[in-house]
Amino acid sequence: MLTCAFRYGRDDLDVIGLTFRKDLYVQVQQVIPAEPTSPQRPLTVLQERLLHKLGDNAYPFTLQMAVNLPCSVTLQPGPEDTGKACGVDYEVKSFCADNLEDNIPKRDSVRLVIRKVQFAPPEPGPGPWAQTTRRFLLSSQPLQLQAWMETEVHYHGRPISVNVSINNCTNKVIKKIKISVDQITDVVLYSLDKYTKTVFMQEFTETIAANSSISKSFAVTPLLDANSQKQGLALDGKLKHGDTNLASSTIVRPGMTKELLGILVSYKVRVNLMASSGGILGDLTASDVGVELPLILMHPKPSHEAASSEDIIIEEFTRQELGAEETQEALAAEGDEGS
Repeated sequence: MLTCAFRYGRDDLDVIGLTFRKDLYVQVQQVIPAEPTSPQRPLTVLQERLLHKLGDNAYPFTLQMAVNLPCSVTLQPGPEDTGKACGVDYEVKSFCADNLEDNIPKRDSVRLVIRKVQFAPPEPGPGPWAQTTRRFLLSSQPLQLQAWMETEVHYHGRPISVNVSINNCTNKVIKKIKISVDQITDVVLYSLDKYTKTVFMQEFTETIAANSSISKSFAVTPLLDANSQKQGLALDGKLKHGDTNLASSTIVRPGMTKELLGILVSYKVRVNLMASSGGILGDLTASDVGVELPLILMHPKPSHEAASSEDIIIEEFTRQELGAEETQEALAAEGDEGS
């Protein structure tokens, strides 16, 4: 069973049978005995290794996700939050039962949390470009600010080059250039909540005198490591005992319903200048001039190189040992069920 669900509340808030969870997609497939309509697909390298290790009692299967399903997104919980985090998650559940209506005990089922990630398009479009003009009192010519990026799509963990061109034809002095990256999280399933959080901000000390110009490129890199304590930050589906990164930008393709995506994530780059009159009291009358650029942050599409069986390592993990009292209770429960 493959389930895609949107959770908008913690487990400990579930009361009187009401759960803060909505199933977006459920797929059920019978593995043993296989259904006649089940498609026969060639085994992957991982499946071949698992069959070789587990023996004749292993049964491979393949689940095909429907198109236009949302990507895994998790809202970063606070330090005191417990239980499952809010967001969109995927789970594969395998169980033994006579029919689907039976109450499946935990000892007869296995759950696996998976993550759905959307990769960047193979041919990204041109980079964004923005310009603004500001006129000041007692200055005959304006201040022009241009900002652009070379490409439309950028990858997680890699520096982003932001090009800035300033043509200062005023009597003002530019003392600082501030560049920031904002993450905009739009929860569209159950409400119209929108959250904006700054994931990168840096001030560059660049002095542009009056009646002068400058053109320079600045490197910015938004990372989760610098925002690990920000509650509500959108992540790329945090798996148990696994690392993750900032959520990728949501790409809405034709035919997709925004409400069923659950959470929409986007980014923008802001470039701001601090223009002052100079002197000791110049900062008190400083003016802020800025532009915004849309940013698409995603994962690069992996190569199609076929993996060999030697590249896959299968490790065995044992369950956490129970205490003496818990062990006795478990053995007694098994004895009662067996009798």
